[in-house]
Amino acid sequence: MPPTPPAPPDARGAHLDGDVLRVAVPAAPSAEAVDLCLLGTGDERRVALRRGADGWWHGETTGIAPGTPYGLRVHGPWAPGRGVRTNPAKLLLDPWARRVEGSVTSLADARPFAGDDPFSARPSDRDSAGVVPHGLVTAPLGPAAGARPAVPWADTVIYETHVRDLTMRHPDVPEHLRGTYAGLAHPAVVDHLVRLGVTTLELLPVFANQAEPSLLARGRGNHWGYSTLAYLAPHPRYASTPGREVEEVRATVAALHAAGLEVVLDVVFNHTCEGGADGPSLSWRGLDAAGWYALDSRGRDVDLTGCGNTLDPASPLVRALVVDSLRYWVTTMGVDGFRFDLASTLGRPRGGAFDAAAPLLTDIAGDPVLSTVKLIAEPWDATGEGYRVGGFGPAWAEWNGRFRDGVRDFWRGHGPLSEIVTRVAGSSDLYWPARTPAASVNFVTAHDGFTLADLVSYERKHNDANGERGRDGTDDNRSANHGVEGPTSDADVLALRARQARNLLATLLLSAGTPMLLGGDELGHTQHGNNNVYSLDDETSWRSWTALSKPDLVDFVARALALRRATPALRRTDFFYGRADTDPDGAAPDIAWLHPDARELTEPDFHHHRRTLVVRIDGAPSLLLVLHAGSSAVDVVLPDAYGDAAWVPVLDAGTPTGAPDPADKLPAGEVLTVPAHTALVLRAVPGV
Repeated sequence: MPPTPPAPPDARGAHLDGDVLRVAVPAAPSAEAVDLCLLGTGDERRVALRRGADGWWHGETTGIAPGTPYGLRVHGPWAPGRGVRTNPAKLLLDPWARRVEGSVTSLADARPFAGDDPFSARPSDRDSAGVVPHGLVTAPLGPAAGARPAVPWADTVIYETHVRDLTMRHPDVPEHLRGTYAGLAHPAVVDHLVRLGVTTLELLPVFANQAEPSLLARGRGNHWGYSTLAYLAPHPRYASTPGREVEEVRATVAALHAAGLEVVLDVVFNHTCEGGADGPSLSWRGLDAAGWYALDSRGRDVDLTGCGNTLDPASPLVRALVVDSLRYWVTTMGVDGFRFDLASTLGRPRGGAFDAAAPLLTDIAGDPVLSTVKLIAEPWDATGEGYRVGGFGPAWAEWNGRFRDGVRDFWRGHGPLSEIVTRVAGSSDLYWPARTPAASVNFVTAHDGFTLADLVSYERKHNDANGERGRDGTDDNRSANHGVEGPTSDADVLALRARQARNLLATLLLSAGTPMLLGGDELGHTQHGNNNVYSLDDETSWRSWTALSKPDLVDFVARALALRRATPALRRTDFFYGRADTDPDGAAPDIAWLHPDARELTEPDFHHHRRTLVVRIDGAPSLLLVLHAGSSAVDVVLPDAYGDAAWVPVLDAGTPTGAPDPADKLPAGEVLTVPAHTALVLRAVPGV
């Protein structure tokens, strides 16, 4: 492993200058030779590279056109017990490739070892060319065009979706654009997103990916794409025109920007598609396994991810590739930020203890380009040490799993009041004082787990379609079926489920922090109780748009987000402190937590399992949030609105669209009967 990052970033990988191809690639210190392999129709031309003073292998050749397929072969010793898996029979992908082609069609031929033992004394002599992916030479590109929306964090509303899932069944998207990058920018899709009021698309992985060995062995694919093959290359399958994936991503990002929408990418720098030591050599493992992966003393992969391997964030190679990849996607492809899958691994050098100031996290946060875009951590990995919600540095926002769990528990009648209070107020216990409420990316559903429709319809997972005998997916769903498991024609059950879905959405969209909506929840999409559809590229995952014929839930989300935009107190850049915020005389606290009888809660109250929470938020305008999870109606005394004398309902989760029944001004002191299972929002107005 080279002691420092090699060469300047623009020299890494393969770069075309006219018809001259210049190459710089890493290989293990023990490597004896490295060949650049130019692939044609049935032949392979090899160009010997030379080792440079930086430990990398360099070379050039002429007469090369864009689109030329290429790979690498490394010659040297075979010592898998030391993590050395050099095998020139295996064609390897350049880690800096900007376009890729092909897939693994023979797992046996792609494995570097002979027989069934990855620590075999003999390497495999089966040539993998033709059964593994390879790179394609690309022409230089200029910087991304157009202005970025640059949505402030306080105004950000995230919509998490998958390129294929969002449009595969959209009736107004032409068939040839469905499931593609271009389909995301179709006016019918853009209009829907703008109508909702979201600001930022968060796309599941769009880096070129390859199904991991366990799925390949069962003849299945990784639909979600959390199995990266190339960190600078878009996934070619999502292009509407084959071979135009790079141009199409750039055009799609520009079109979304023109509509005021940001694009954030879900990125996977914690592991690769090669799997564990018994997996194939597609790139990193064959180049320098010990230089890329966290390995133990026996040459086995340290697995913090549950995916067979872990990229070592202490490695100069990993650090260089991660920063180069992110900068490329910002400057050349035009994206506005990243959500880092299992981000805790990036702070665990060599698989050790988590450190928020670890080198790779510092590289990202301190980079002059990356520090200007949105950085979102999924603050956990597959181990207990990796659970670090609230543990990242000031530059990072985080998926707040505590918010998800607390809100789900409240609306199903579980948990102390203190948890929902803290989450609604922005989770200051996790993010104060170094960060603002926006650091809490709030969600109640995400791609991983139940959809909203299933969260209120199933109490256990139903994952038979995955072919893993129900062993996959979490059992900690914190869901409720409201009397019947799954589909039902019972009108009362259906009505309660719909009401609970709106309650969950209202709590999500009006809490302090950055709300994230799972794409398709506003359409009532169901996965039929499957909480782990990672391998299902079918109508289980593809969002249904039939709800557009009666878009009540779409209207509800749009109404709630319009209320959020119109209320600065819901988009705070600082935490609530329970003291005067806008009133110089200190008469009106910025937030007050109340009993239904309008008395302020005391410390012991927060530790009880109360099912009704009344929240008065001071501002311009002031709001009253009533969250009532009880199974019977409750009388709520409308509290003093300070400078205003009355309240008017503005959002009612008891109605299909959230539009409250017409009502006169309700003066302070009046008793309002709130039905069971209802979120209600009122706005303060001047009295009569």
